[in-house]
Amino acid sequence: MFIYLFGGAISGNVLGYLPIIIPGILVQTVLTTSSSTGVQLREDMDKGVFNRFRTLPIARIAPLAGALLADTVRFAIAAVLTLIMGYIMGYRPHPGGIVVGGLLVMFAAWCISWIFALLGVMAHSASNVNGMATLVLFPLTFLSNAFVPAKTLPGWLQVFVHFNPVSHLVSAVRDLAGNGVIGLDFWLTLLGSLIIVAIFAPLTVRAYMRYS
Repeated sequence: MFIYLFGGAISGNVLGYLPIIIPGILVQTVLTTSSSTGVQLREDMDKGVFNRFRTLPIARIAPLAGALLADTVRFAIAAVLTLIMGYIMGYRPHPGGIVVGGLLVMFAAWCISWIFALLGVMAHSASNVNGMATLVLFPLTFLSNAFVPAKTLPGWLQVFVHFNPVSHLVSAVRDLAGNGVIGLDFWLTLLGSLIIVAIFAPLTVRAYMRYS
């Protein structure tokens, strides 16, 4: 839908728009999937699933670790489906670069899923987690360079887009998919992802252990 609606207006044709939009859609799709961690955790807690886990001879951290591990499968499926659809439409990225770019997106999403896992443990309901995820991810993905070049936006909005971490992730994937190049945006994204894990992983584990 985005490709055929905006391709001609932004790039003159669909094929010219694919290198811009596919990395953006890839990032948006995988990051949106990351919120499922918190939603699923909250639903399991509300349904008493974790109470049953307490009676099993498993480590207390195992359910949380399993949920985060399952997320990597969801991320991989979302990434592969996005790239397959792009290939069908004519997208031809750098083979090695798109693999590294896909792994970078999956890693960033996994790091962000720690935030939603914390929300899932602390929120009152799954709908609250979903609402907070939408409130955060919607502006970050749409107010970025994922769909249109930042230079086409109003000056005040360009400032936000420039500092938006999603824009750095999208730019990193475009550099990798287009030329197989690891640039500054790649390292900024990697550093930001590691900082998120360093902050939210201990907080999530502590909150989860208190609950369990």
